[in-house]
Amino acid sequence: MSWTKLQFIQQAFEEIGLAHYVFDLTPEQLQSALRRMDSMMAGWNIGGVRVGYPLPGSPSASDLNADTGVPDYANEAIYSNLALRLAPSFGKSLSPQTVSNAALSYAAMVDQCVQPTPERQLGSLLPYGAGNKPWRQSGGAFYPPPDDPVDAGDDGELTLE
Repeated sequence: MSWTKLQFIQQAFEEIGLAHYVFDLTPEQLQSALRRMDSMMAGWNIGGVRVGYPLPGSPSASDLNADTGVPDYANEAIYSNLALRLAPSFGKSLSPQTVSNAALSYAAMVDQCVQPTPERQLGSLLPYGAGNKPWRQSGGAFYPPPDDPVDAGDDGELTLE
């Protein structure tokens, strides 16, 4: 069973030194941490690091008790990097060990889930070069046009609104 968003936030606060079983976190602090975690995960998603985290359509649509569906190898990376983002807001500084663990766990997670970027294709107006004679190629002296310039990826359909 994967962690809920609240469990990630509580673990991040524990890394900061504000454990939920000692300190009472206000609902505003929890909502602020939730927005930061959602934006952090959206940034990772844009960068190609997709771990199955459910991104909300708007900040008010996110639920603290929602199950994330995140695989176990990403847990430490999420809560430790969230702690890095939350600590300055609470006037806390993290230990060097926590900062190092955040970087190492993020790198390990990236190794598991990053999809390689597609190869760049040359445009149809670029010539093969002076050493390539047109009669040696089947299509002439220019590179062929790109195959498919728009790709939605493995995680969903491309919809334009």
